[in-house]
Amino acid sequence: MKSIVVFCGSSEGYNETYKETGYQLGAILAERGYDLVYGGAKIGVMGAVAEGALQNGGKVTGVIPHFLRTKEVAHEDLSEMILTETMHERKLKMHELSDGIIAMPGGWGTLEELFEMMTWAQLGLHQKPIGLLNTNGFYEPLLALFHNMIEEGFLKEVFREMIVVSEDVFELLEKMENYVAPNVPKWITKQTT
Repeated sequence: MKSIVVFCGSSEGYNETYKETGYQLGAILAERGYDLVYGGAKIGVMGAVAEGALQNGGKVTGVIPHFLRTKEVAHEDLSEMILTETMHERKLKMHELSDGIIAMPGGWGTLEELFEMMTWAQLGLHQKPIGLLNTNGFYEPLLALFHNMIEEGFLKEVFREMIVVSEDVFELLEKMENYVAPNVPKWITKQTT
């Protein structure tokens, strides 16, 4: 992995731990030589991740649609800012620029970005590691839902195993660095999408 996209909230959440962990993640990515790709905002957890990377010498690429540039308060001091027309183009560009995916706590936008990457992995469109940084146990209800999906026959265990999880930044990165995508038949190819 050379670059990692981080999906996270443009809000800070109620617990200071989210913002602190965002900054820590950005700093560690920079220290380890990873380029950061993210949604381009200077506020919330997103802003903390960017600042952590920037203040530790990292390369940071923001990707934001024109219509969100003012709403999400675009960060003006990034290594690169890419403007897109639509949210879909934003996700596609972030995917193209990254070798790995991390989701931190966030709202619907974070989950929507995460689930699209998970779906693309399930369909065989990429084999990138997908990590959940489970700060403050934030993703425990989602992990319980994944278990229920398996129990009820809507998700195969092999697809759940495509997601690596940790509450610790260092452990999560280690799991992602050692990730080997499961060998599952591809349902579709890039040519059929």
